[in-house]
Amino acid sequence: MTMISAKKLIKMARRWQKFAAKQRKRIVFPRNGSDTDSSCSTSSSSIAGKSHFLVYTIDQRRYVIPLAYLENEVIRQLLNMSEEEFGLPSGGPITLPCDSDFMDYIVSLIKKGVAAADLHKALLL
Repeated sequence: MTMISAKKLIKMARRWQKFAAKQRKRIVFPRNGSDTDSSCSTSSSSIAGKSHFLVYTIDQRRYVIPLAYLENEVIRQLLNMSEEEFGLPSGGPITLPCDSDFMDYIVSLIKKGVAAADLHKALLL
């Protein structure tokens, strides 16, 4: 059995990193003239674009959420509940303690510009 030199090992690691980077999928946001800050989408990529963050629901549906949604109290509460239930992720995804139907409903209400008090009432119903 022969040992691999440190230089050769570093070279192999760099080659694998380049290969992995080429294989990753990227998020492509449609540029149809609409305001991308008020949109939310699901995607198969693990990389979020600028001014967006990535979350998962309990049923493993992926959401790319604009950072502007962090101003909404419901989103902040979901993130706090996620921290309490699952802990802080270290290198892993953020999982919200709700299913995809509930998250779709929340996002649709936020997109419509529903006031915070009305949003709380709608979610309680």
